[in-house]
Amino acid sequence: MDTKTKVKSDIEIAQEAELKHIKDIAESIGIHEDELEMYGKYKAKLSHSIFDRLSTKEDGKVILVTAINPTPAGEGKSTVTVGLGQALHKLNKKAVIALREPSLGPTMGIKGGAAGGGYSQVLPMEDINLHFTGDIHAITTANNALSAFIDNHIHQGNELNIDPRRIVWKRVVDLNDRALRQVVVGLGGDKNGVPREDGFDITVASEIMAVLCLATSLDDLKLRLSNIVVAYNMDNEPVTVKDLGVEGALTMLLKDAIKPNLVQTIEHTPAIIHGGPFANIAHGCNSVIATKMAAKLGDYVVTESGFGADLGAEKFLNIKARTAGINPSAVVIVATVRAIKMHGGVAKDNLKDENVTAVKAGLTNLEKHIETVQAFGLPYVVALNKFVTDHKTELDTIMEWCEKHNHPIALTEVWEKGGDGGVDLAKKVIEQIEQNESKYAPLYEITDTIEDKVLKIAKFVYGAKDVEFSSKAKQQINLFTKYGWDQLLICMAKTQYSLSDNPKQIGRPNDFTITIREFKPSVGAGFLVALTGDILTMPGLPKEPAALKMDVDQEGKIQGLF
Repeated sequence: MDTKTKVKSDIEIAQEAELKHIKDIAESIGIHEDELEMYGKYKAKLSHSIFDRLSTKEDGKVILVTAINPTPAGEGKSTVTVGLGQALHKLNKKAVIALREPSLGPTMGIKGGAAGGGYSQVLPMEDINLHFTGDIHAITTANNALSAFIDNHIHQGNELNIDPRRIVWKRVVDLNDRALRQVVVGLGGDKNGVPREDGFDITVASEIMAVLCLATSLDDLKLRLSNIVVAYNMDNEPVTVKDLGVEGALTMLLKDAIKPNLVQTIEHTPAIIHGGPFANIAHGCNSVIATKMAAKLGDYVVTESGFGADLGAEKFLNIKARTAGINPSAVVIVATVRAIKMHGGVAKDNLKDENVTAVKAGLTNLEKHIETVQAFGLPYVVALNKFVTDHKTELDTIMEWCEKHNHPIALTEVWEKGGDGGVDLAKKVIEQIEQNESKYAPLYEITDTIEDKVLKIAKFVYGAKDVEFSSKAKQQINLFTKYGWDQLLICMAKTQYSLSDNPKQIGRPNDFTITIREFKPSVGAGFLVALTGDILTMPGLPKEPAALKMDVDQEGKIQGLF
């Protein structure tokens, strides 16, 4: 591409695209019209009756797209996911893409949007990046309704003997708002409830988001919701949603949100977008229902997990795939010149400058993520996602390193060329699937102790030498084992920028220890969240949020969104 030519923005490309009616997209993968719930012309929810109709159909091959540790701007993982789906379509493969829903917090904060980019986007991108079909708002409502039920129960006599000092359920909002991390509720006299400390998480960190994304049906959703622990009583026993008796009301609020959403890419490849847990503070994958439905509808499913293989992919493979009975066929590891240079010691402001020495040094980060995928027994391909600022010498260095070490690699130009720019990647992925049988297996057993589960993740995935548990974490391990929660899976909450729990330790750090400061039980989701470092469940906005560039004209046309 001639860098002197004005490059169109993602939103300009999206707004110039011609969309097909969603009925046509549905028909292309065999969805019946009575299995669609229309949200205008270009969005629809899908009925769970599809599972009944296609129950005997063999599942399609599931391809997981992950990445190396990213720069703050991201490495185009969603763009590669969309581009790969489009490329498979160009090869006459029946492909369906399965993605997460973007959160308004990062959209208004640092990212500006998360629906792919360039000529590899899911559309209508404005809707997807904003309110979409209301799923995240429904989760926010259900979460905060539960908070209201808890406070009302205490105000009305506290029959369950809840300790107001030990309420672990927080309110949520789908925005980055640091001022809400710690608040006090119930002020203003006895008519306004019982005063207590509270706080807000971002909606995508809510356990209800995780529950919705791991549920396999409406009944399973209700069961998981009933198991959510909201507080402890004066005898230090857990209090659940079932104890409050509100699991039915919460399920009712989510009855439409549990249905997956069908949209299309810029090249009209079907895409199912559903659920959006963060990968650095939750499990970072789209819903089980969406992925399994895509596998019934397509011969190939291209899905993604958040951030690098140390976060989203680890959780996809240790939590989601195990829970859902998904047997992935291959993994794509997205790498970029700029991220590799960052891991080679280059400052963010200098990433556009040619620096082959830094590329060679930063390849250790890619190497570790490849080893992680190999540890799960999966075939893989490295996707070198090309940016217009990349230098040929840098691209050649990465390609030559992969070829020297027998790592399958494909240069991808899906931002600029759409599906055409991902054909080589698609061919190599198919080749790996056909030539190398998946030997997928999780890294730990459910029966392992809490400490052993954490230690295996830290050693095999991060490359840590050891794990240190704070005194609070040790006390929690003893208590949770007493409750039987030691049989739950582990969801690590960790920075996305480093293999360690210190975002400044770039590259492939050695001889480091992971510190677990505390655990957060997500019993409904089926895992314990292990909090490391300074990870926050309510992000803040940057000094210059992406929102400053956003606007809408008199005709309602959006500007500045990604």
